[in-house]
Amino acid sequence: MKNVTVLGSGMIGSVIARDLAKKYKVTSIDLLEENLLPLQYYGIQTIATDLRDAEELRKNIRTADLVICAVPGFMGFDTLKTVISEGKNTVDISFFSEDPFLLDSLAKDNNLTAVIDCGVAPGMGNVILGHYASKYRVESYKCLVGGLPKERTLPFQYKAPFSPSDVLEEYTRPAKVVQGGKVVVKEALSEPEYVDIKGIGTLEAFLTDGLRTLIRTMDVPNMEEKTLRYPGHLEVIKALKDTGFFSRNFVDLGSHKLRPIDLTSKLLFPLWKEEPGEKAFTVMNIIISATSTEGQREITALLLDEGDPDEKTSSMARATGYTCTAAAELILQGEITAMGIIPPEALGKEERIYTKILQYLEKRNVHYGFRERLIT
Repeated sequence: MKNVTVLGSGMIGSVIARDLAKKYKVTSIDLLEENLLPLQYYGIQTIATDLRDAEELRKNIRTADLVICAVPGFMGFDTLKTVISEGKNTVDISFFSEDPFLLDSLAKDNNLTAVIDCGVAPGMGNVILGHYASKYRVESYKCLVGGLPKERTLPFQYKAPFSPSDVLEEYTRPAKVVQGGKVVVKEALSEPEYVDIKGIGTLEAFLTDGLRTLIRTMDVPNMEEKTLRYPGHLEVIKALKDTGFFSRNFVDLGSHKLRPIDLTSKLLFPLWKEEPGEKAFTVMNIIISATSTEGQREITALLLDEGDPDEKTSSMARATGYTCTAAAELILQGEITAMGIIPPEALGKEERIYTKILQYLEKRNVHYGFRERLIT
């Protein structure tokens, strides 16, 4: 039986560990004992330690056949670098801000596979674009995505399905889009628009920096990603941002200094924390315009997932975690063999891999609905 080590046991990391434990020997590592205790029920070995300690990390992954990186974004790059240095195949969903291709040579030198950004978006959105770009000449790609509570509570109307610090990173990091074949940097939260999603109603979308590797790897002249929230959320967030609550500059309070964003994250965590059994949904709507031999095509892909109460898994944890474990399964079974840093869109370009990922998700009741039509 192969060994898998999962780094990080938050909402998504714990779902990844439970899914893989059905077939493999899994070890979960996290700083917080309370995150690890529930996993022991599923026969998962747990280790409580600080993953920022590189030596401790190396020691605890030595017997792993595959490592999953599900740590917060601020520590993702260094964690992945250590894992690669140890010669371990890996799938990463930490969505760190640094350029992952800086680790490509290191991964190739160690003859290993490192699939990065393998969640829902980035992740399955990339896989889907990669698939259709291998069939047609894609001219535009738009991804609208968000995870939201079913119950709307003012003022935020939001619960964070992952670390609030990572959500705030989305709200502050400048958004790169592609327009007319050129990369354009825009302010996060900008260009809001209302969109109607079947089965949900009207949501508000705004720019965030979700294209990531697509900017480098895909020759598509127009691309953007927008985050979906309930109408009204953006107004509150922009007020906090404009006031300085998201600033990373230290403020002198006399007896000590602090960064406003650290305080904001600490205060928002209890307000945004999903409670056990709280109903939420994840929605992703992808719109692709492409040219085929038959003419102009519009392709849409829609995910609407409400979680699994029987498995006690939230929608975002399922949509993100099972994409990650699909890639992990394919690496462990020798289906993904390319060396180096592998972005999800590269997986979508291989028909066999694309089909197996969708089948893996279908078996776990994560369903993507596709519509493709000629418009000229």
